[in-house]
Amino acid sequence: MIEGKKILAIVPARGGSKRLPNKNILELGGKPLVAWSIEAALGSKYIDRVILSSDSKEICEVAKAYGADIPFIRPKELAQDTSQSIEFVLHALETLQEAYDYAIVLQPTSPLRTAQDIDGGIEEFVAKGATSVIGVCENEHSPLWSNTLDETLSMEHFLDNAYNNARSQDLPVFYRINGAFYMSRVASLLQKKTFFVEKDIYAYIMPQEHSVDIDTKLDFIIAEAVFSAMQSDVL
Repeated sequence: MIEGKKILAIVPARGGSKRLPNKNILELGGKPLVAWSIEAALGSKYIDRVILSSDSKEICEVAKAYGADIPFIRPKELAQDTSQSIEFVLHALETLQEAYDYAIVLQPTSPLRTAQDIDGGIEEFVAKGATSVIGVCENEHSPLWSNTLDETLSMEHFLDNAYNNARSQDLPVFYRINGAFYMSRVASLLQKKTFFVEKDIYAYIMPQEHSVDIDTKLDFIIAEAVFSAMQSDVL
């Protein structure tokens, strides 16, 4: 709770994953991915309840062992490859009998996000009087040096002339959504059905090393390397 407002954290972890099978319970640093988000949420100074939304009994058992509440099993129709993320959020909010003022989504695929990151996002939310706050980090590579290619592979107009000879350190800083933190007012989510509202939405800037988002085997290898470096105080 913060300033008298109750906060619900939702950890979404469906069973199916085509690109990286069983990714939500893959072990990183001796714990399944889903455990890292649960423990970070439980370590928050402000979150009142941490629940899991999953269609998988196996994931539910793992999550329960690490302290998450399991108030329901997510319906299979809301756990498909084509299911939209907002659907599990609305299902949770509409299914729970207890009312909350704010809701946070903490994806298991962002295991390096910490309780301090979560509390920082919550504090920014309150300080800004926000409707939504979304976690971001600095882009690893500037999109100004990227473009599409047609079948000819021509690069005649690949770069904007303003950046043809620019040094990377002289390029404008871009940020990407890191998938680690989504927070919004419950009333707004129920009405607008999105975290990406038109007004009073702000970015919460997180370190790159806390922003690894695991969707593929390569992502997982990177997460293992970053985790190892963090444990050794290299980063």
